[in-house]
Amino acid sequence: MKRKKNLSLVFLLCISFIGNAQQKLTSPDGNLEMTFRLNQEGAPVYELTYKQKEVIKPSTLGLELKKEDADAAVDFEFKQRKDVTTLDKKTNLYNGFEIGEVSTSSFDETWKPVWGEEKEIRDHYNELAVTLNQPANDRHIVIRFRLFNDGLGFRYEFPQQKELNYFVIKEEHSQFGMAGDHTAFWIPGDYDTQEYDYTTSRLSEIRGLMKKAITPNSSQTPFSPTGVQTALMMKTDDGLYINLHEAALVDYACMHLNLDDKNMVFESWLTPDARGDKGYLQTPCNSPWRTVIVSDDARDILASRITLNLNEPCKLEDVSWIKPVKYIGVWWDMITNKGTWAYTDELSSVKLGVTDYSKTKPNGRHSANTANVKRYIDFAAQNGFDQVLVEGWNEGWEDWFGKSKDYVFDFVTPYPDFNVKELQSYAAGKGVRLMMHHETSASVRNYERHMDKAYQFMVDNGYNSVKSGYVGDIIPRGEYHYGQWMNNHYLFAVKKAAGYKIMVNAHEAVRPTGLCRTYPNLIGNESARGTEYESFGGNNVDHTTILPFTRLVGGPMDYTPGIFETHCNKMNPNNNSQVRSTLVRQLALYVTMYSPLQMAADIPENYERFMDAFQFIKDVAIDWDESLYLEAEPGDYITIARRAKGSNDWFIGCTADENGHTSKLTFDFLQPGKQYVATVYADAKDADWKNNPQAYTISKGVLTNKSKLTLRAASGGGYAISIKEVKDKSEAKGLKRL
Repeated sequence: MKRKKNLSLVFLLCISFIGNAQQKLTSPDGNLEMTFRLNQEGAPVYELTYKQKEVIKPSTLGLELKKEDADAAVDFEFKQRKDVTTLDKKTNLYNGFEIGEVSTSSFDETWKPVWGEEKEIRDHYNELAVTLNQPANDRHIVIRFRLFNDGLGFRYEFPQQKELNYFVIKEEHSQFGMAGDHTAFWIPGDYDTQEYDYTTSRLSEIRGLMKKAITPNSSQTPFSPTGVQTALMMKTDDGLYINLHEAALVDYACMHLNLDDKNMVFESWLTPDARGDKGYLQTPCNSPWRTVIVSDDARDILASRITLNLNEPCKLEDVSWIKPVKYIGVWWDMITNKGTWAYTDELSSVKLGVTDYSKTKPNGRHSANTANVKRYIDFAAQNGFDQVLVEGWNEGWEDWFGKSKDYVFDFVTPYPDFNVKELQSYAAGKGVRLMMHHETSASVRNYERHMDKAYQFMVDNGYNSVKSGYVGDIIPRGEYHYGQWMNNHYLFAVKKAAGYKIMVNAHEAVRPTGLCRTYPNLIGNESARGTEYESFGGNNVDHTTILPFTRLVGGPMDYTPGIFETHCNKMNPNNNSQVRSTLVRQLALYVTMYSPLQMAADIPENYERFMDAFQFIKDVAIDWDESLYLEAEPGDYITIARRAKGSNDWFIGCTADENGHTSKLTFDFLQPGKQYVATVYADAKDADWKNNPQAYTISKGVLTNKSKLTLRAASGGGYAISIKEVKDKSEAKGLKRL
């Protein structure tokens, strides 16, 4: 590990310690420059440029606190407060400041993630920390800025002090002033869901498009006609790519962005709790980091590690049990509504411990039955998969949704047709694990009351990973999916799971903000519109060309790719939805949609029809030593090459929008003097996501670092390449150079 720190630096910024003079901070490579000052009202103001182009116009920072109750007693003896006349001004943490202590530093460290897109990550930044004194309230806060080569992070820090100990946030007022009417890739701001299709538009068009963009969901609370979610991706007319997000979301409400579309200024908008408050804090504490990633090359946005670098190092002493997972699952047949999660159709109401399932008639469509799961275990064992997810195995699915039901599941009682012990023994005998499923139906109170028992049940039965879900409106009632209380719950579950050596893949949880660095047993999240929506009407064709620039900026996604039969009516005659992708693009997603948790989401029968194409899913790695972003344009195409962990084998994936894409690939990243056998999975000439999705070609040839290759991705298509190092000349015998 390399580390350099300097606390006295003239080269970092030109700074006057007299009064409230402007201070400048530059990135290590000099391309980014951030200036900070106080305006005439004593409000903090920052701005950011990249290669002298305006990224953030002068924008104010600060927080507004909730007014304290004038009638509240100040101690247990119910003494009345003496500061009633000053309560109004105490809500102000946004102006009236004077600059106090100013410190600067640089930092350069290389660290190794437990799993990731590369084996080492460089954390290199210059820092400015400004203490702001507020004489009127005898308070002070610190705003800390870190400027990396690829962007800016800043946060608020609240030291413990006599006049600031406990406080409630009414709103955070962090502004991001845009320098123009940029093109944005956005989803509606919502306290409860991110599961929307992306809209591509000018910022000025968001208001007019919002109503159409808000599509139905199981739980949703949009808040503004110009509110959008992070990570927000934008492109300027002069060729800059700008991404706004947050990092290290701990004990705080999730941040959305509300746009003043007259002035093109975004302002932070926190998720409230059931009372409308936006955060209960006790000093010393700090906000999450607010991040601005920027470059004139879209590939740099994908390569940025700011989100991870702004999180704390791993807090788990033993990480040997945390392993990337490639899995299949009893899932897609239920998503298409061929099968069911529920055991019987006879019950309209279930009371756990009271309802006797032995007296009900099975519906004959319950997918999580012992015989069916054994079939999946067999397929996993035959094809080298680590685990088998099984949903719908436990009692309670007959009335799980939409009832605001508190005691909905107990997470340990199986249906009569699911034999836990038998299946665990059967799977273990074939070198496969079962993956647990904990759907909470958003009854979080119920999940927490059962959590220890549920995790111990997993340990006792050989499960080491869990897919959790939070579908529906939250209980406690009135809380939102992305409020402070729920964010604390999600992290509580991850920490608790670590104590049982369990890995967590949380669906419907808050969008990731890099906490997987600190708690690497958080191996996946959903938190976006995934493959399941291909069965609910379909995702936009360009969806997978946008997600890596937005949702994946915060951490990996359990996108569940690999659907080979794209017509859902082949599964269920009553489902006329179609997966808006060619078969080959489904292969490419294992490379372009990074995750240490990758599912082959289709049913075994559909894979057995295309075993030559399925070979790529079997071969592709899920942990990497190196990642190269070869081509990228948000909303159009992404091409990524990755080198497998501990290997010289590479995998390439390309995903394209409805217009397709032609790539002219070079392979100078391969090791000189070595030969490689490449297997190219490509769209056929007449392939098309809608009319001919299963048309593909597979070809083999020899590559070197001097090779060149032109490949065409069809509409909604892509390509995937497996590149294996030749270790014996016989491996390349008879193959032509590509």
